[in-house]
Amino acid sequence: MTLIRSVSGVRGIVGEGLIPEVVTSYLSAFADMLPEGGWVAVGRDGRRGGEWIERIAVGTLQAKGRSVANLQQVPTPTVQLFVERFPDVVGGVVITASHNPAQWNGLKFLNADGVFLSQSENHRLWELLEKADAYRPWNQIGTERIVDDAIQSHIEAVLAVPVIAERRERITEQNWTVVVDAVNAAGSVAVPALLQRLGCQVIPLYCDGTGNFPHTPEPLPQHLTALQQAVVAHQADFGVAVDPDADRLVLVDNTGSPVWEEYTVVLAALAVMQLKQSVLPYQPVVVVNQSTTQAVDDVAAQYGWRVERSPVGEINVVQKMKHTGAAVGGEGSGGVILPDCHYGRDSLVGIALILTLLADQQVDLATVVQQLPRYVMRKLKVPAHGEFQRVAERLQTVFRDAATDFTDGVKFRWKDRWIHLRPSNTEPIWRIIAEAPDEQTVTQLVAQVQQALGVAV
Repeated sequence: MTLIRSVSGVRGIVGEGLIPEVVTSYLSAFADMLPEGGWVAVGRDGRRGGEWIERIAVGTLQAKGRSVANLQQVPTPTVQLFVERFPDVVGGVVITASHNPAQWNGLKFLNADGVFLSQSENHRLWELLEKADAYRPWNQIGTERIVDDAIQSHIEAVLAVPVIAERRERITEQNWTVVVDAVNAAGSVAVPALLQRLGCQVIPLYCDGTGNFPHTPEPLPQHLTALQQAVVAHQADFGVAVDPDADRLVLVDNTGSPVWEEYTVVLAALAVMQLKQSVLPYQPVVVVNQSTTQAVDDVAAQYGWRVERSPVGEINVVQKMKHTGAAVGGEGSGGVILPDCHYGRDSLVGIALILTLLADQQVDLATVVQQLPRYVMRKLKVPAHGEFQRVAERLQTVFRDAATDFTDGVKFRWKDRWIHLRPSNTEPIWRIIAEAPDEQTVTQLVAQVQQALGVAV
């Protein structure tokens, strides 16, 4: 039975690992760990099968005496923002498997601050799974309230961010044409609506909200050929792609070329560094995870900002951002976190920041991207190979001349290159991520790790 639980929540293949009993047990445990009273927000990413999970989730919470604010089909960051901004909401549940293939679904859990559960909170949740369920009597069952304006509230919050609000008129004057690939999921309404509020002419490509994925849902360049072709065919200014729960953002430039997903957070951070007169009450710090491109460090150095790195996983980035007072952060997979709006990866925030940068510079996206530091990165998945610690020790003998970091798996770092090996939070595999100034060096780094693992090169 495939069921993966981590700081990213719990995910499984529907009908195999993810079955009604699993949903009920997790929601029952979650209800027990939340503060007494208050509402619990529930939203889903739109993928097919999410409706039955929503019904079980809502019903289980009600049976535990919890009242539910049902946001229905919305982006994950919409649920996060809703929980963070309403003090009578004590937690949230997002029904999503993020970028996983269509047969997957899952549950992400939010605490009262609207952020994902920490490692200790997750352990508490898992402990409660082992305890007997205690449901409420008939006269203590919770109520359900349908929330229809959560996306609109989310858009208003993005537009109210000072660096965006101050330049909104300049953005709308551009009258950009934008093609949107929301993979027919949760971003189908929210992304076009935000762009229209910013004066863009929107051409919806896959925005029907049915949950029928037209291609592999992870927004990587190899999956975005239809978007690239549509940008060229419509002579659009750029294209926007999000994953099913719309927390990750990837762009296609005005030439129809995909913009490396790692550049999303680089561009967003550049917008904050370049456009903010003052980052107060925050600090001139960018937080990204251990697998994010070194281009962030290069750009930050130009503005005298500091870069801090956390383990992979949104909650890890958020915790480091709060600890350092960082003004902006995110993950290289296309996630942007701006505390001026809320502490969560948010494609809508990313879109608005990058549009603000383009409007301020009065240049097209391809021109801005060409000015960014250039690196080559390779990302691979391999089957797990025994005990991770022993593998890490073996690799230390291979990379004797590197600085070694065990913050998240193991990372070997030199001045201009690095390689990172870590167990995945979302799939039953290990990930190899390497970056260097050229293809040859990246290939060599990856081959050394593959040989140490006994994986075919």
